[in-house]
Amino acid sequence: MNIILLKDMDKVGAKHEVVTVKDGYGRNYLIPQGIAVIANDTNMRKLDELKRREEAVATRKLDEHKAIAAKLGASVVKIGAKAGTSGKIFGSVTSIQIANSIKEQLDLDVDRKLIEIEEEIKELGNYSAKVNLHKEVDAKVYFEVISE
Repeated sequence: MNIILLKDMDKVGAKHEVVTVKDGYGRNYLIPQGIAVIANDTNMRKLDELKRREEAVATRKLDEHKAIAAKLGASVVKIGAKAGTSGKIFGSVTSIQIANSIKEQLDLDVDRKLIEIEEEIKELGNYSAKVNLHKEVDAKVYFEVISE
């Protein structure tokens, strides 16, 4: 069954991509959930219009994303974590904690799904993570893990 994805799906495809999936998966999950539509002639014509409209919105937001990227790169976010005497933290720092710290300290809403942590964070110290704000704008966020 050929379908048009309306959202990004891991291991299936990207938004607005025409993909082939098994009939049951498309008919029983993707289409009822609003994640996809059947790839017929009518929906293919609508897809072209939808792509054009969303591209226009994305270009308008590009300047906004560049400003957010500049603000993220210019500051260091502090993240508190419980740590032992040797500097090892209990657990690890996640993208949720980074997103919450950015919201609290810089007053910026960054979706946790856009944050890619480059290495596993298990000790106190300075780190960086990549934030994919837009397909043309990537930002680095620098953060310091401190003991609570």
